[in-house]
This record gives sequence, structure tokens and C-alpha cells, in this order.
Amino acid sequence: MTGPASSAPAAGERRWPRRLVIGIAAAALLAFAVSSLFADGGAHTIDRQLMLLLRDASAKDPIGPNWFEDVMRDMTGLGGIGVVVGASLLLAGYLWLQQRRRDVAILAFSVAGAQVVSAVAKLLVSRPRPDLVSHEAEIYSASFPSGHTLMATVAWVTFAMLLAADFESRRVRDYLLLVAWIVAAAVGCSRIYLGVHWPSDVLAGWAVGALWMVLLSRFVPRLRGR
Repeated sequence: MTGPASSAPAAGERRWPRRLVIGIAAAALLAFAVSSLFADGGAHTIDRQLMLLLRDASAKDPIGPNWFEDVMRDMTGLGGIGVVVGASLLLAGYLWLQQRRRDVAILAFSVAGAQVVSAVAKLLVSRPRPDLVSHEAEIYSASFPSGHTLMATVAWVTFAMLLAADFESRRVRDYLLLVAWIVAAAVGCSRIYLGVHWPSDVLAGWAVGALWMVLLSRFVPRLRGR
């Protein structure tokens, strides 16, 4: 009777340092990304070099075949508001049928909260979009942070954490989370490749998204063990 009860806090203690490491790493990425906003050289020079590295000599077209550019457009859509909201509604319907009403509320708060954070950050910073290369996708808002990257990070990681409750296998849970982070990484890289964000915008999107998920898992007990 005492064995499982005494081992539970130890497991929680092992999980929290992992979240702390993620939080520290995300904060460091965010600090680097923010530094590029106020530097003529240094971080912003790295931004420019990375952007040009992914372009041909004329800086007009991304490197690689045309089909790869289409793939990157498909990837970037995974962080778009239409896909995120649509996927959230589908998952919310599944959770509702499973009588998991609180998880529906968690999902709504996570995604809606991240969208508010993104919108406020863009409004406060008002960083112009890159003018170094041509844009290969439509843009409608300020550049910093990357909203697609932030929303992909928060939405897909939230999806994975909520779906993980349906599986007892730790390997399956880890797999779901790995897929979520791969999607977030692919969306961020696609934004740079398509020329619509500076690399530091994408770093900020990943960092803010990771920090949001760390805070959410810290203060929402239902997510702590997932």
C-alpha cells in the first residue's frame, strides 16, 4: 500500500527538472531572438546569413527543386490558424465524446491563450517582415515572433499531451510528443525557407511556445504526468 504512494512524488520530482531544463533552454533562445531586434550586427547578422544561405545567388528563389518548395508550403500550413483551429475542434469533439470535459477546456485555453500571446507580442514589437529575400507565402501580420511556429508548438504539443492520456505505454506517449515537436520544428524551418520570417522570429516562436507549455503543465495538474 505504501509503495506506490511513496514512489509517486519521486516520479514527479524526476519530471520537473526536465521541464525546468526545457524552460531554461527556451528562455535562452528567446533572449537570443530578442537581442536580434536591437542589433545592427551580431545576432541580426546571423539572421541575414541564414536567410541568404537558403536562397540562390539572386536571393529571389529558395534553393532546391520546385516540389520541395511546395512541400514547405504544406508544412507551414500545419501552423496556420485554419489547420490549428480545425484540428483543435476535431480533438475537442473526441474528448467530449470521451466525457473529458475538463480536457476540452484545457485545449481551448492552451490554443486560445497562445494566440493571444502571439498577437500581443506582434503588436508590441511590430517588427517588419524580412525584406532581404522575396516571400514565397502570404503574410498578414508583423514578424516577431513567428505566429505559425508558436501556434504549431503549442497546439501540436497540447494535442500530444491530451492524447497521451489514452495510452499506458511510455513509449507511445514519448512517440506522440516526439511527433508534435517534429511538426513544430518543420513549421518553423518552413517559415525561414519561404522567406517570411527571420530565423530569430522562429526561435522566439519555439521559445515562447515551449515556455507556454512548461507553464501550462506546471499549473494544470492533469497535464503533469503526460
